[in-house]
Amino acid sequence: MARHLLSKLDRGGLAVALLAGAAAGLGQIPWSLWPISLLGFAAILWNAARAPTAKAAALRAWLSGSAYFLLTLNWITEPFQVEAERDAWMAPFALFFMATGLGLFWAGAGALSAPLRRFMPAAGAMALMLAGLEALRGVIFTGFPWALPGHIWIGFAPAQLASLAGAGGLTLLTLTLAALPALWRSRGLAAALVLLGAVWGFGHWRLSDPLPPAREAVIRLVQPDADQALKWHPDYARMFFERHLDLSAAAPGEAGVPDLIVWPETSVPVLLNDPGRALDVILEATGGIPVALGIQREVGVRFYNSLALLGPKDDGTAEVRAVYDKHQLVPFGEYIPGGDLVADWLGVFSFSPAAGYGYSAGPAPELISLGGALGTFQPLICYEAVFPWFQRATGRPEWLLQITNDAWFGVKSGPFQHLGLARLRAVESGLPMMRVANTGVSAVIGPRGEILAELGMKQQGIIDHALPAALPPTLYSRIGPAAPVLLWFFAAMLLIFRRRAFNH
Repeated sequence: MARHLLSKLDRGGLAVALLAGAAAGLGQIPWSLWPISLLGFAAILWNAARAPTAKAAALRAWLSGSAYFLLTLNWITEPFQVEAERDAWMAPFALFFMATGLGLFWAGAGALSAPLRRFMPAAGAMALMLAGLEALRGVIFTGFPWALPGHIWIGFAPAQLASLAGAGGLTLLTLTLAALPALWRSRGLAAALVLLGAVWGFGHWRLSDPLPPAREAVIRLVQPDADQALKWHPDYARMFFERHLDLSAAAPGEAGVPDLIVWPETSVPVLLNDPGRALDVILEATGGIPVALGIQREVGVRFYNSLALLGPKDDGTAEVRAVYDKHQLVPFGEYIPGGDLVADWLGVFSFSPAAGYGYSAGPAPELISLGGALGTFQPLICYEAVFPWFQRATGRPEWLLQITNDAWFGVKSGPFQHLGLARLRAVESGLPMMRVANTGVSAVIGPRGEILAELGMKQQGIIDHALPAALPPTLYSRIGPAAPVLLWFFAAMLLIFRRRAFNH
């Protein structure tokens, strides 16, 4: 019976699915092996297209997706190691269910592509459905647009295509390059090389264009390297707080005296609504230079993950000039779906908050105006930099500020993938980003995604850097998801009307 079942499931097709999914994942940061990734995606499309039934195509695609996410999202196990004695047993289950659950989007692409074979080549149908379902993954159920196929280009010239069509356009590019040889054999391979050369040339042209002069403002980014397992421990919290103070009070570098100092997410071990003298001590250390910092606050029974802007009053004491509450929270990381009911019954707690079962979401993205050379910025707290729609939810700022605590995600892949997504947001918007992280990577990111200065993982230190100027609004920042949607429909029409030209 078992042998009959394995035969029925097509062991060869399933083995190819697993290997191809893992190969496709090697294009993601930190490996960034985009040629291997393209070969993996080509094998995924070819394998699903050859499946005899819709169910077989769905199963092959699901296995490919599961292998892809097992590799690319391996960092999801890291938060369970912070308090390993309590949580480590859950790590393999979290990774397995995350990977296989996200793989269902790929399974849906396989199932939906099978009926379309009547109208277009099978590999093309699979590429279109996978691009569409990956876009859906970025918005449905609060969205998780992490490790999209198009992210393999982050750090390479083709990533500049995101200024026109966003991450969705990069995903279409990736799957088009993978599908062309399967659709058109040697002619398809030649077409893929021409397309890749054209996009690479566009990227080099955009990167070679001179940047506008930097603004006349200097920002200091403070990276304390506070170990997550010790961060809230009573014996260490004061030490980490004093480390922030010492770094903030360091003598100015060549860039000049800072106009603003930035601390990472949840960097202050007190609540904003009950700080004692902590806020005054911070401004005493900076000599009155304003500070933007991550801090928690309590309102009634609710806790918020917030960014607060501190400035001096006339008497030198601190006042809170602006507060932004994080709007896009991490499911299970910062809040528990189902709230107290789930936490009480199942003993499931969110990781990040220092108190309570989780955070409450702030009302909406917003802008904070500093005036003068510092202008107006949009605050992004950690996970919010993953979502391109944030920059279209407000008026256009002059720069982006991300404060984050990536200490939860180890030192191998998660923090570097998060940095890559921040770079992509800069490309899409044409806005520079100042990024400060607790344990790394803190960076000054130019408006085309270039890293102008950085502090690596597990380093203590500061970056003093002039605030880069913004570029004019990009096409993608003007029309948003309409650009990749139009490209998707164009590709679909092309496949339908040119079906006879392809060998399949």
